[in-house]
Amino acid sequence: MQLSIIILNYNAAAFLELCVYSVMRAVKNLDAEIIVADNSSTDHSLEMLASVYGDRIKVIAHKENHGFSKGNNLAVERAQGDYLCILNPDTIVGEKVFEECLAFAKAEPKAGFLGTQLIDGAGKYLPESKRHVPTPKVARQKMLGKDSNYYFNEVGQNERGKVEVLVGAFMFCHKNVFKDCGGFDERYFMYGEDIDLSYTALQKGYDNYYLGDQKVIHFKGESTVKDKIYLKRFYGAMGLFYDKYFKQSTLEKKAIDLLIHSMIAMKGTKTTETVQEEKEFIIVTKDPALQIKNVKSTVFIEMLESCNRLNESVLWDVGSLKFEKIIYYMSNNTERTYRFLNQNKTFYIGSDSSKSRGIMKIV
Repeated sequence: MQLSIIILNYNAAAFLELCVYSVMRAVKNLDAEIIVADNSSTDHSLEMLASVYGDRIKVIAHKENHGFSKGNNLAVERAQGDYLCILNPDTIVGEKVFEECLAFAKAEPKAGFLGTQLIDGAGKYLPESKRHVPTPKVARQKMLGKDSNYYFNEVGQNERGKVEVLVGAFMFCHKNVFKDCGGFDERYFMYGEDIDLSYTALQKGYDNYYLGDQKVIHFKGESTVKDKIYLKRFYGAMGLFYDKYFKQSTLEKKAIDLLIHSMIAMKGTKTTETVQEEKEFIIVTKDPALQIKNVKSTVFIEMLESCNRLNESVLWDVGSLKFEKIIYYMSNNTERTYRFLNQNKTFYIGSDSSKSRGIMKIV
């Protein structure tokens, strides 16, 4: 088998449904399997997978929430593909992304992990798609609001090239690379494990690559509430990373610990933005007979450029459109609000920025 796509889910049923749908279309011409590992969700994720996808995908139902690292590692043990893609449930991929990653990885014998350009639910580029190793100095600057040395700006947003650190929302590799690097370090419950694995690959002599011409939607805010629990996990992961890879004097360690505690104290309030309420929709579809409540007009994607009514949200009929075209349009038109109608026309999802919680509404 060529490829195993592993999606670790926790309480993201609606976003997961569209994620799996996009992946199924992207592996249509590949010898691939889709594995959803569920971290003991309390929503209807497992019921949705059974009713919508049945035996077309493999489902691993964990009895407890193992966190990101262990949850993915357990799924990798069951994977049969020569290559792996670790994928978040709040992502949407284009039809050719896996074929492009496979071709690139096969042509680069020293390839470690591959990542793509990530955009948020409004089409805006997410600069964390490619980062430098967060040495204590770089991380301190990042905590203080200085990002210049944190993001890997030597490779352009739409270019391909070697980078240091990729994002766990989309990490592609040969299975042997994953095993050689020891998989995700299970001391990380959530956050930091992608940095750790990327850095481990570099230490093992592999090269990590960013494929900027391949774009993946990562709603991101759907699973991120920046409260004190989030901050403790995030900055705690950074502390673990330093302890593991960077020898520090007692004084340096105390200084870093103090800075981490200070950041938690200063930022320990919820900062997640509210998603805008939709007033009217422009539905983009190839089905002119499609009828959806609150839809004032129906257009083909080629006509959308002429619809400059920015007060209207764009509703994508994903069942009739190519995800690649949707992603391309969004990345070039970031001033609009976008929603995604599921393939069965029963609900839509969306998110307005990387800081806003994703929404799901019944139609």
